[in-house]
Amino acid sequence: MRNQYDKQFKEDAVKYYYEHKDLGLAKCAEKLGTSKTALTTWVKAVNESGAVESRGIGNYASDEAKELARVKRELRDTQDALEILKKAIGILGN
Repeated sequence: MRNQYDKQFKEDAVKYYYEHKDLGLAKCAEKLGTSKTALTTWVKAVNESGAVESRGIGNYASDEAKELARVKRELRDTQDALEILKKAIGILGN
């Protein structure tokens, strides 16, 4: 299962890396209990924008995007239920 880290952890991990650069990315990531790839991504984000991006659980860009995904999921479930009911009526009607 994929770990999800909050923004504070990511910032602390980058800070730890900068304080212990002599260890290298792989060793720092190992000590932090994360992957080298994740730590590399966080370090690059800090270098480019000055902050680590953290969109939270689900990785939605905004609350609106999260709500839209929920509504789409609900619509799909409703449409599936309707199709099942239509088939049941067809079977029982014959």
